[in-house]
Amino acid sequence: MASSPDVTPSEDNTPENPESGFAASTAAVAAGSGRRGRVRMRRAAVMAVPATLVAAGMAVLTAQGALGVQFSISGMPFTVTATELDGTGFEQFGALDNMAKDSPNAGDTGGQVLVVTSAIKDAHLTKLCQSVDLGGINLRITAGDGKDRVHATDLTTDSTLLSGNAEFHGIEIGNDASELNKAGVKGPIGVFSQQADTVHIDNLRQTNYATTAAVFTLPNLHLSFSDNAC
Repeated sequence: MASSPDVTPSEDNTPENPESGFAASTAAVAAGSGRRGRVRMRRAAVMAVPATLVAAGMAVLTAQGALGVQFSISGMPFTVTATELDGTGFEQFGALDNMAKDSPNAGDTGGQVLVVTSAIKDAHLTKLCQSVDLGGINLRITAGDGKDRVHATDLTTDSTLLSGNAEFHGIEIGNDASELNKAGVKGPIGVFSQQADTVHIDNLRQTNYATTAAVFTLPNLHLSFSDNAC
């Protein structure tokens, strides 16, 4: 399935299909004051995060999962692109990522970022590029631009934006995240999710806050500082 590419939530995992649409709903929660109230609202939103896809076009792919993000995120987003992604065992759902206490990147977020978590059991990527803006200069990593593709097992990513052209096989939309079984990752009970047997995405672009993998093989790896982001 394909879905719209834009800012989305995640802290666990969720999939896609060509005739649905990525929708995000929020629930109101009793609030304390100021910052605390905002954090609670974000938590409530996660319980309602959805995953839908629009016919043939942009895909919403995100992954965080099999291992789950167990670390505090820096709060600095990074860009990931690939000309092609092929995955077996795909799941997607909404989640919250947490920054370290008193992080200078927290701003008025309460130290939390609402994300879409995507998990892929076995993934292959062509011409992977990852970059993070360090303030006027980008730390840039490329790999898989030769005959060998990047390979990852139990890949998960937490994203706020994803775009591309996607095709899903064996798609299921509307699952409870606690009962996902395609990629070995389970989300919170009561959270909307989706999963698929396989996923193919052309021209993938993501804005991520976290990535985990059991194994990440990066042929022809190149790391450098650059004026150009991915």
